[in-house]
Amino acid sequence: MLYGYLHSLIEGAGVTLGVALSSMSLAMVLGLVGALCKLSRWAVLRLPATAYTTVIRGVPDLLLMLLVFFGGQVAVNAIATALGHDEYVDINPFLAGILTIGFIFGAYLTEAFRGAFLAVPPGQREAGQAYGMSPWQIAWRITFPQMFRHALPGLSNNWLVLIKSTAIVSVIGLSDLMTRGSQAAGATREPFVFYTAVALIYLVFTSASELLFDRLQKRLSIGVKGHTL
Repeated sequence: MLYGYLHSLIEGAGVTLGVALSSMSLAMVLGLVGALCKLSRWAVLRLPATAYTTVIRGVPDLLLMLLVFFGGQVAVNAIATALGHDEYVDINPFLAGILTIGFIFGAYLTEAFRGAFLAVPPGQREAGQAYGMSPWQIAWRITFPQMFRHALPGLSNNWLVLIKSTAIVSVIGLSDLMTRGSQAAGATREPFVFYTAVALIYLVFTSASELLFDRLQKRLSIGVKGHTL
């Protein structure tokens, strides 16, 4: 089946999924921190967060990938040489891909989480204070659960874009799904067959993700405006 390259494509799909999940985890952390910084009263937190989202959303993903991988490699080796380390240091493509994609989508999730925080009625936090709840209790029991529900549509959209954007890691030599498909297409001279297979695998990932997010949205909407499972 697929000229004996099915196993290779499955392995590449596993790498792609690993990069996507790891990058999304990093992006969520950066997005949450960025959103809190942009909502802060202190300019020392707001300004760097604003610069982060502005710059990252205005630069192509591929360019950032190349800057992190090749530019980062030069920087790491320059630092290593200055510290007296003579051996050449190679940056792991898997790690570079995760850091770059996570850093990129952290900027997008910053805005998604910021909007979700603003969507939580301030009166509910004030009610928590009136009941004597600590700031941490208010955040954990009132703000974050509702914020997550409001952020879920943006989170879903960003995940679907992110999992497709993992294809750019092929330019730094990572054996992901796109790389495996390209190698198989070149070896067999059947580009239509293998690129179609790669497209179908991405479609499976995104379709399954949409089903999971839809299910989660329904569960989180129980008791809100008459929603039921």
